[in-house]
Amino acid sequence: MTATFGKLQGQSLELGDGLNIIEAPNETGKSTWCAFLLSILYGVNSRERDRAGFIADKNRFAPWSGAAMSGRMDCGTELGELTLTRVTRRQTSPMGEFSAVYAGTNEPVPGLTAAACGETLLGISREVFERSAFIRQNSLPISQDAELERRIAALISSGEEGTSYTEAAETLKKQLNRRRHNRTGQIPALETELAELDRQLAESGSLARQLVQARAEAEALSGRAESLQAELADCDRWEAAQRRQALSGAAGAAEQAEVRAAQVQERLQRDQIPENETIARLRGAIVNLETTRRAVDKARAERDEAMKTLLRAEAAVNESPFAGQSPEQAQREGATLPVPANWRKGPGILLIVLGTIAAFALFYGTGVALSGSSWQKPAAIGVLLAVLCVTCLLAGRLRRRAIKDAQDAALLKRFGTADPDAVRTMAETYAKLCEARDAAQASANAKSAAADTLYTTLSSNEQGILLEVRRFAPDAFDIPTADQLLRACAVRRKELAEAEAAAREARMRYELQAQQAPAPDAPEADVPAPARSREAVSAELDRVRAALAEARSSADRLDGQLHAAGDPAVLRASAEDLTARKERLEAEYSALRLAMEVLEGANTALQNRFSPALGRRAAEIFARLTDGRYAGVVLDRSFRLSAEPAGDPVFRDAALLSAGALDQLYLAVRLAICELVLPPEKQVPIVLDDALANFDDSRCAAALRFLKEAAGKRQILLFTCHSREGEFFAGDGEVFVQRLTDAAVEV
Repeated sequence: MTATFGKLQGQSLELGDGLNIIEAPNETGKSTWCAFLLSILYGVNSRERDRAGFIADKNRFAPWSGAAMSGRMDCGTELGELTLTRVTRRQTSPMGEFSAVYAGTNEPVPGLTAAACGETLLGISREVFERSAFIRQNSLPISQDAELERRIAALISSGEEGTSYTEAAETLKKQLNRRRHNRTGQIPALETELAELDRQLAESGSLARQLVQARAEAEALSGRAESLQAELADCDRWEAAQRRQALSGAAGAAEQAEVRAAQVQERLQRDQIPENETIARLRGAIVNLETTRRAVDKARAERDEAMKTLLRAEAAVNESPFAGQSPEQAQREGATLPVPANWRKGPGILLIVLGTIAAFALFYGTGVALSGSSWQKPAAIGVLLAVLCVTCLLAGRLRRRAIKDAQDAALLKRFGTADPDAVRTMAETYAKLCEARDAAQASANAKSAAADTLYTTLSSNEQGILLEVRRFAPDAFDIPTADQLLRACAVRRKELAEAEAAAREARMRYELQAQQAPAPDAPEADVPAPARSREAVSAELDRVRAALAEARSSADRLDGQLHAAGDPAVLRASAEDLTARKERLEAEYSALRLAMEVLEGANTALQNRFSPALGRRAAEIFARLTDGRYAGVVLDRSFRLSAEPAGDPVFRDAALLSAGALDQLYLAVRLAICELVLPPEKQVPIVLDDALANFDDSRCAAALRFLKEAAGKRQILLFTCHSREGEFFAGDGEVFVQRLTDAAVEV
């Protein structure tokens, strides 16, 4: 086989007759080779779709390289040596292009098509192959399938593969459910229709009675409504008379209100009370005066604070040793050391005198000691010069030290410190203090000017307000008095506004009542008061009208429903027809139930013939795989399994076995099905993909021995991720063992 399929990129796999063990680590393509073998025989289902927990083969095994899915298989069959090829021409049909030719030629094999290839060569359908000879680790259990069921039925009955109990039972069940399934089906539907017809007949009689009652109620309500309307007319006449009386009173009230408003207006003009706009403007100006006064106080406080800051800055400048100098002079003085005029010269002069005396003393002493020597004079001169040099050096050092002490004393006296760096820092600080003093002076000047300006504005505004107020209030000589007078003017203006508003409202009420009053020629005397109020009569009339409308609507609705219900004779005829159809369907339902019971009996008989043979062969294989640990196997037609331990008559359900024992039981049943179901003339190969993974070493060895025996009749392919299978057959020439890697096939 050569495949471009999933992770396989043009890789090849060659197999031998009998038992083939293909050993490979996980994720090197074992399951992919198995899927490829199935696909090359039966094709890839292009209509299969991904769903939750499942990926369709066309997507799962799409080549990782992005190339088209394709493959080739050379095989020996009863038709001869064949070469099968499947390639992808269209993306929607993976491996849809099929070719089957005789090996070494281009001659096609007659009748061998893409759809029928696997069934022609193996004699079984894909479903039967997957549930018998194609054994994966994760699909060892045998599931029920109609194709496998027909195959089993053919083996234990007439040989006809067109019969399946599952399909026949499903068809009968569908027909039964079509007629009746709980509350659904044709029979319940007819029963529902019959019940509806009965309900319609009963409803038609009830509607006729309700219609008569609704019409009688509507007539009674109509008479009551007319009586209430007459009573409401009496209320209208009495209310009209009351409105005429109220109109006369409203006219008098309007005249009085207008007279009072005119009087208030005349007094205001006589007292020269200003308008509301003037009062509001002057009062607002007084309020602004208070704001300006607070601003003046704040400006004066800021001015005083600025003056304090200026005094503090000047005090700091005067306290500096550089007081009275400009910042530039202070910095020059701080950067230059003072040259002392009087420093201590006495020690230096004394040292020079003593050194000279010592030099001449040594000169003469050395000359006496060296008398008679040839080098007497040069040595004495050398000593003299050396002493004089030492004396000069020491005198110079004393001079520098005296000058330094004089400078330190001058600095200490002038600045209180002898450190030149501290003096320079003091000079820089003095410069900053001068800058702060100048800034404080400027701030004090600015804030003094601002305070003076605000005070001038305040005084000017006060005089302006007082002058304007004295025009109508000569007694206003200060702002509080002016404010009180303005408040009194505002009260009198408000009194005028209220009087005018009252006059307007009285006039409007009169005009409104005049519009609503009855005509002047309407009778006004001898109008009795109504027994009930208009509200009570109107409320009852509204209720009666609503009830009347509802009664008429109900009568109309009942009349329409009565016509829509149809003719009772037609309804009864329809009920008789539905009854006949229901009886016919019930007879069919009974016949189908009887057929279902007969079919179940036949299936039970067929199962009794099939299960013992398969159970016996599965028990034999299971006993060999477990070294005699189990002696019997029982399964029903749905392949539910139980195992009988040796020496124990109680069968164990498959779910109670360990994972390894359960896999061995499933494998035994699978192999038994292969022996009983697969056509012997086709020698159908068996494919096992990690089917022995959960076997321990002992039972794995037993399984391998059985597979080797079975491989004498057919080819068996065992894919495994363990090395124990290959090691078990080491040196056995009848078993073809090879190892796969990611890179290539290694034998």
